[in-house]
Amino acid sequence: MPYEWQDMAPDHTGAVSYRVVLWPYRSLPRRGFVWFIGLTAGFMALPVVAMLGTAVLWGLLPFMLLVIAGIWFAIQRSYAQGDMAEELTLDRRTAHVSRRDPGGRLREWTTNSHWLRATLRRGPVESYLTLTDGRREIELGAFLTPEERRSLHDDLQRRLARLR
Repeated sequence: MPYEWQDMAPDHTGAVSYRVVLWPYRSLPRRGFVWFIGLTAGFMALPVVAMLGTAVLWGLLPFMLLVIAGIWFAIQRSYAQGDMAEELTLDRRTAHVSRRDPGGRLREWTTNSHWLRATLRRGPVESYLTLTDGRREIELGAFLTPEERRSLHDDLQRRLARLR
């Protein structure tokens, strides 16, 4: 799951405090990226070996390098767009949500946790998860899959019940 819950309060105190960090799923980790670029370059070089020592090699080489550079750029851009995270901190008095957008912009929202409600709706996307305090509504986990949003909603409901 691309989210992780942490119990922030020590057990012996009786206090209740939770923190959940959400991040987008990365289907190609950095290590896989290195392998992918290396294998792509290797497989593209195989047919070129037959052209070593000919003028055709110099005609094909720039295009091969352009393809590798294009793949590199596209995957790096995908990583940059996916560089975001959301963090929800809950205790008996406050709920605080902070979201770091791909550009590095930080958005925050704080409310009284007593009034906080988690709602799972059908639209505008499947299993649309929102948090509301009655005055303002925010979306949580927009980058999660519908199954992950449903699971997060269930976890969040249990933890909100423990806070009250």
